[in-house]
Amino acid sequence: MSDAILTVSAVIVLLGVVAQVLSDRYRVPSVLFLIVAGIVLGPEGIGLVTRETFGDGLFTVVAFSVAVILFDGAFHLHLAKLRRAPRATLRLVTVGALFMLVGTAVAVRLFLETSWEIAFLIGALLVATGPTVITPILDVVTVRDQVEAALEAEGIINDVTAAVFAVVIFEMLVVEALFGPALVVAFLQRIAVGVLVGGGVAGVIWYALGHLDLSPTNAPRLTRVIVLAGVFSAFAGAEGIAGEAGIAAVAIAGVLLGNADLPHREEIAAFTEALTTFVLSFVFIALAALIEFDAILALGLGGVAVVALVTLIVRPLLVFLSVRGEQFTRGERLFLSAVGPRGIIPASVATLFAIQLEAVGDAAAAETLVGTVFLIIFVTVVLQAGFARQIADALDVVPMTVIIAGGGRVGQALADRLTDRGENVVIVDDDPSTVERVRDAGYTAYEGDATESALLREVGIDRARIVVAATGDDNDNLLIAQLARSKFGVERVLARVNRPENVAAFDTLDVEVVSASLATAWSLDNRIERPALDAWMNQLGEGHDVQEIEVTTDEFAGRTIAEVGSAIPDGCIVAMIGREGSSHVPDGDTVLERGDHVTFLGRKDAVREAIRRFHPHD
Repeated sequence: MSDAILTVSAVIVLLGVVAQVLSDRYRVPSVLFLIVAGIVLGPEGIGLVTRETFGDGLFTVVAFSVAVILFDGAFHLHLAKLRRAPRATLRLVTVGALFMLVGTAVAVRLFLETSWEIAFLIGALLVATGPTVITPILDVVTVRDQVEAALEAEGIINDVTAAVFAVVIFEMLVVEALFGPALVVAFLQRIAVGVLVGGGVAGVIWYALGHLDLSPTNAPRLTRVIVLAGVFSAFAGAEGIAGEAGIAAVAIAGVLLGNADLPHREEIAAFTEALTTFVLSFVFIALAALIEFDAILALGLGGVAVVALVTLIVRPLLVFLSVRGEQFTRGERLFLSAVGPRGIIPASVATLFAIQLEAVGDAAAAETLVGTVFLIIFVTVVLQAGFARQIADALDVVPMTVIIAGGGRVGQALADRLTDRGENVVIVDDDPSTVERVRDAGYTAYEGDATESALLREVGIDRARIVVAATGDDNDNLLIAQLARSKFGVERVLARVNRPENVAAFDTLDVEVVSASLATAWSLDNRIERPALDAWMNQLGEGHDVQEIEVTTDEFAGRTIAEVGSAIPDGCIVAMIGREGSSHVPDGDTVLERGDHVTFLGRKDAVREAIRRFHPHD
């Protein structure tokens, strides 16, 4: 490796690290800083990085980097999360993707007056969002599970289909001038190769990790090496059979392994996340350096019209078509519409296609292709990804949090129940081993002293709906409750009291107190006097639930329980109604009013459906 390439690579890596630090500091997706750094380093800036800097090797590096990034995203795409919005996800990656393809192609053909072949090539490329841009957004913007699942699934699946279909279109329409069923066959062949190779590699890795007799000392390290070798093998093997099938292979391998029972899962996840952060920084800066503003400016007002149509009309329409009938708020639909940045796949593949078009003498098509793709990437990354947190705040899609101070047995048991009911839980503890344990369990956790205002502000107490002081120290719980109630004005503050004589001190703060000794006595009394009910209550989280919600729809106002009975799902009953500070068990003649607090009891799925009907988010 020449000294020049070594120096350029070192500068790119250094700026990538700086971008990640700035992202964490200012809560702005890192891709914004990365694309700015790439432009500064590129021909439009100081000229340190050009297309000739890495030569043909750049695309090999980018290809393997994309494989790592896509595998990491797919590995974290758990099927349980996808079940939160299955129909919306399916429509986003089928009808939505087709709508984006056709809509973009029509816009390019109409405003840039290029051939239909190039228009559809651009449309295919711009279907992709991808984990390269979605992951950094979700790192700084917390949304509900169904929104996160829709964005992640759309990014991963559409990255695959966009790359494969773009190659098929390029080879068959632009190069070989073939049409019709041959396109579909070529597309399905590449997907099939990816599925077979990716599934095969995932199976080999799963079998190897389950049957190799590795020493406890070396097992975590060797597990990471085996998985990384499998990723590269899946990509290279499928790519050797059919162009861009490697993308499909690593995505399939990632999804299968991510949902399999693997040893050292946490080590694998941490390793791929760290590797993704590194290669993402490199490839985004390197490809951003290839942006040619002359090609973008050459598009003129036609380019502006294409961007406006794709981002302001096509994207919102496909989102609203895809999420109709699902449990998304109006703000969440608007957020999904406003946040659909394009990333590495369109940039890298468009650059490769442009080089091939120039080689066959079609420089005009190459300029239109690169200019359009990079213009939309630049605009969507800067505006949609760069301001994603501000967009989320404006649309009020960031869920209110429940902060639990204390990650011990009590804190984590409470977190398990709250998370299972869809709450956004954050745990704070000053013990490093406890923080590591709850993080391994999948929770957002911060290490530090929850009695410090600065830390509470860092973990988001300004957006907290509930704060629970659940440490084993009453003095700490008292101070945490006092800060939450008096300084930050949290709506509900609950505190665990370990010594009964300290209850009076908490009462003066107007916080809800749970005495550990009294709670234990109450639980024992329930076991003695109400064993069936106690057994049922202890099964909450195992298919049963009890939820209290406010009636926020006029549909059922003024109607009796008997009259709205058909709207209450089977397996669920109205256990209690609260109104104006008093509560009672209703009968069939009880009239519901908007604002009533209704407690539903029954099967978890039935309770959630009842909540959706009586407490709609819109």
